[in-house]
Amino acid sequence: MATATFPPPPPFYRLYKDYIENPKSAPEPPPPIEGTYVCFASSYTTDDVLPSLEEQGVRQLYPKGPNVDFKKELRSLNRELQLHILELADVLVERPSQYARRVEDISLIFKNLHHLLNSLRPHQARATLIHILELQIQRRKQAVEDIKRPRNMGLGKQHAGIVS
Repeated sequence: MATATFPPPPPFYRLYKDYIENPKSAPEPPPPIEGTYVCFASSYTTDDVLPSLEEQGVRQLYPKGPNVDFKKELRSLNRELQLHILELADVLVERPSQYARRVEDISLIFKNLHHLLNSLRPHQARATLIHILELQIQRRKQAVEDIKRPRNMGLGKQHAGIVS
C-alpha cells in the first residue's frame, strides 16, 4: 500500500491551468460577505459595531449616553474592583460558602471595564494612525535633508583614518 507524502491538490486547480498564458482565465474571487454568517456554529456579523452591554445581557454600572467621562468612569470602576477583591478575600476567610456572589460582582465590573475600554478603540486606532503618519513625514523630511546635505562633508576625516 503506497501513501503520498503530500495530498493531491484540490480539484479546482484545473481552473488555473491556463493562467500562465492568459492570467484573465482564472475565476474572479468571491464577493466579500455582507451581513451575518455562521462559522463554527457561532453567528457573526460583518458590521463593525460594538454591541451595548444591555444587548449582551450585562448590567451597565456607568452612566448611559454619548458624553461619558471615560477617565472618571474607568477610575471609579477600578476603585470598585479593588474594593470587591478585598471583600472577596474577607469572605473567603470568614464565610467561604458565600464567595459566588462576590465573584459575580467582580465579573460584572470586569465586563463593564472591558466595554469602556473597547469603546475607546476607535480613538486609539486614529491616534496610532496619526502617530505613524507623523513618523513617516519626519523620516521623509530627514531623508530630504540628508540628500540636500553636501556629500563631501566629513569624507576627509573618514578617509584620513583609512589612509594613515
